[in-house]
Amino acid sequence: MAGGLLLSATGCGLFGEPGPVRVAAIGPLNPSANPVNGELSAANAALLDATSQGLVGFDNEGQIEPGLAERWTVTTDGRSYIFRIREAKWADGRKVMADEVATILRSYVAARSRHVLKDDFPEVEAIRAMTDSVIEIRLGVPQSALLELLAQPSMAIVGKGRGWGPMRARRAGRAMLLSPVPDPLAEDAEAAQAAANDPAASVELIGTDAPRALARFKNGYADAVLGGRFSTLPYFASSNVARARLVVDPVPGLFGLAFVRPEGFLATDTNRDALTRLIRRERLTEAFGLSEWRPQFTLRPSVHARDGGPAALVPAWTEYDDASRLTQARRVIDAWRGAGRDIPTLRIALPDTPGGRILFAYVAADFARVGIKSERVALDAVADLKLIDEVAPNDDPVWALRRLSCRRDTLCNRDAQNLIDQATANVDAGQRGQQIGEAEAVLARYVPFIPLATPLRWSVAAQRLTGLRANGRSQHPLNRLIANPN
Repeated sequence: MAGGLLLSATGCGLFGEPGPVRVAAIGPLNPSANPVNGELSAANAALLDATSQGLVGFDNEGQIEPGLAERWTVTTDGRSYIFRIREAKWADGRKVMADEVATILRSYVAARSRHVLKDDFPEVEAIRAMTDSVIEIRLGVPQSALLELLAQPSMAIVGKGRGWGPMRARRAGRAMLLSPVPDPLAEDAEAAQAAANDPAASVELIGTDAPRALARFKNGYADAVLGGRFSTLPYFASSNVARARLVVDPVPGLFGLAFVRPEGFLATDTNRDALTRLIRRERLTEAFGLSEWRPQFTLRPSVHARDGGPAALVPAWTEYDDASRLTQARRVIDAWRGAGRDIPTLRIALPDTPGGRILFAYVAADFARVGIKSERVALDAVADLKLIDEVAPNDDPVWALRRLSCRRDTLCNRDAQNLIDQATANVDAGQRGQQIGEAEAVLARYVPFIPLATPLRWSVAAQRLTGLRANGRSQHPLNRLIANPN
């Protein structure tokens, strides 16, 4: 009963006066974080999405909505996206100009950029300001999923520490206090300013680790926890927070082990395939006690069959039961050892978290069924296999194939890569779909990756946060946590 009272009071000041929505995001919070420098923590992504946002954004249902661009058009050939920028000001009061925005976007896709989505923009020919308020993104070939990329928090328009809105942030101890930016076009400027100053419209954001974030929620010091993954789910299970408060996003993407070093035993497709068959995926996901977390057997998310793309290729061995798969794998392992060759201990790079340790225990146990030893190593250590845990940034069926081919942390099959490049550049939907299917078939035979499950993304929300809803993009804008009444 006391816990219920705490949760109902969360976000209110003394005597029930409304206060800021308090959010604990998992990960470090850096007010100066810039997407050009690499992947963002959940806390940094939430801050950027609120204070800087991109040309477009995601609403709390995961749907595209206007951001810095108030409207846009796409030319009939699908190669030119033209955005009209809204009336907006940087945090220092200067007007946001199209040439500055174009410069920032070009920096994200530049050769030296460490932007997490840089490799997902291979079709961009030019980004230029056409007027003070109009920007064109010109593509070499049509890319129907471009808006989904531009809506990602990492595409927030931020330069030299300056954001433009829809919220402004200032330090409040260890937290950042975010307040809405008054509508510059409002007919009643005073009313707009008063609405922006309403404490109930503000958000207090803090970055911390998962145990502290959940403790804050349980004890009434946070309305929401953002940024949960498989690695931190066991903390929720032990927190005694009500299951009804858990929000699980049904996101497509990649979750599994990429082969990093094609040496010795791992140099042959047949051996890598044997390891893939050994994993009992249902048993693994069930160990985390969350019915929403589903096994995945394909290299591509099944939702990515669009724009003429074929359905994801399901391996033929999935038709066999576990005992048959084990027999198939043992036959390959015994043949390798029968030729007098050893199998060294496999180094598997996983996060040093409760979820990472559980995942390792189940994978190692499955490998041990055929006498293969494993050890868990740090994510940045030299490894034979390494975890990939990524949500698809858009619905382009090429995304997963591109991610698993010829990257710094993956193996490289040139035949598959050539087909991926051809599919990327092909404007004919039928031919593109055929090339995607052929590329996937080549990669499936090459076996660069052991798919395990769908990515797991979770949040925790107090009852009053009616705007924090499960969605297929795992996007929960801070300015949409409380839904507007209909």
